[in-house]
Amino acid sequence: MQNSQLARDGGTPVRTEPLPSVMNASGRRFGDDEVKAVERVLRSGMLSATWGAEVPALELEFASLLGAGHAVACSSGTAALHLAVAAVNPDPGDEIITTPISDMGTVFPIMMQNAVPVFADVDPITGNLTPESVAAAITPRTKAVIVVHLFGKPARVRELRELCDRHGILLIEDCAQAYLAPVGDTFVGRIGHIGCFSLQQTKHISAGDGGLTVTDDAQHARRMRLFADKGWPRDTDERTYLFLALNYRMTELVASVTRAQLNRLRGVVEDRRTAALRATAAIADLAGVTAPPDGHDHVYWQYPLIIDEAAGDMREWAAALTAEGIPANGGYLTSPLYAAPAVRERITYGRSGFPLQDVEYPVGLCPNAESLINSRLLVLPWNENYTESDVDDIVAAIRKVHSAFGRASGAGRVMGP
Repeated sequence: MQNSQLARDGGTPVRTEPLPSVMNASGRRFGDDEVKAVERVLRSGMLSATWGAEVPALELEFASLLGAGHAVACSSGTAALHLAVAAVNPDPGDEIITTPISDMGTVFPIMMQNAVPVFADVDPITGNLTPESVAAAITPRTKAVIVVHLFGKPARVRELRELCDRHGILLIEDCAQAYLAPVGDTFVGRIGHIGCFSLQQTKHISAGDGGLTVTDDAQHARRMRLFADKGWPRDTDERTYLFLALNYRMTELVASVTRAQLNRLRGVVEDRRTAALRATAAIADLAGVTAPPDGHDHVYWQYPLIIDEAAGDMREWAAALTAEGIPANGGYLTSPLYAAPAVRERITYGRSGFPLQDVEYPVGLCPNAESLINSRLLVLPWNENYTESDVDDIVAAIRKVHSAFGRASGAGRVMGP
């Protein structure tokens, strides 16, 4: 077959031109609206949200978009999660259950508030926390659960909310990868007590960095707003500080760009879905390759594939696809989050190891997560600016690598929702 030799072995690559990427203008939707927004702020002379109008306007617009009672802006997605944990207000040594597959920004806010992260296992296909694993991890010390909607696929968040309500604990949704992912008649971020979003460079919309939280609870919203501003109750015109807190304020420049980006969000999500569904349909017959499960609810921050042993070695797949001009990441993470030195070796506050001094995170703690990271999860970057031709090149590379690595028998599968 023409061009059947893998590029890594000296064959001709499927693609030589880089795909649109979130790392440059080819894969971002910034335009005149964003330029005008930045100019508007600069010409006003007011870049601080403390006295400006852009951040309050963004908060109202984002709350309206999601149908939330309150939105609170801050400086990053990690900051948004820190605000949410601060709203939980755990005592030192309290536990917060979360996932071993995410960015460390999901976990460090727990430790920064002197609580203990407890890791529950994930679904072997989606990589999302399961209610069953969370239920098994709940103890009398549990104060909250942080669930991540990994790669844009909603977790079983309604079941998690019911579980949390039964135990009197709070549910925080990390929606950094899942803007406008539907859950029935609403969106992720609206099922838990608090939803957290990121505006980092690679997300569905971006202002470089920035964060947003949503909640219907006025007390949670006020505590998060205070925590983002050193505990300073500016609304009472007092120069005082009500509790230990940091400065996580968003700037007017970030808010102005984000407001322009909000107007593009629905189109970004729709175009990512269209491209992903085209790819999924075109690889449905490949044995040993599982495309992302999509119950009309996936918003495709990235495009994860599950590579079964029959289809070959996941890391060889990643290297082979990359050589074909289609960037691919085997495993997504180097290791589960609990294996990072900061966690497993307790590199925290000086030499104290606090708050992890009595906690162990052994190998095998979350078998499904470790299996995904070590041998089964292959992640392709995804982008709203992919053309049909771009997607067809991605599919051609996947099929080429599968032909080289896979076994000829059987049929592929696309999992249900």
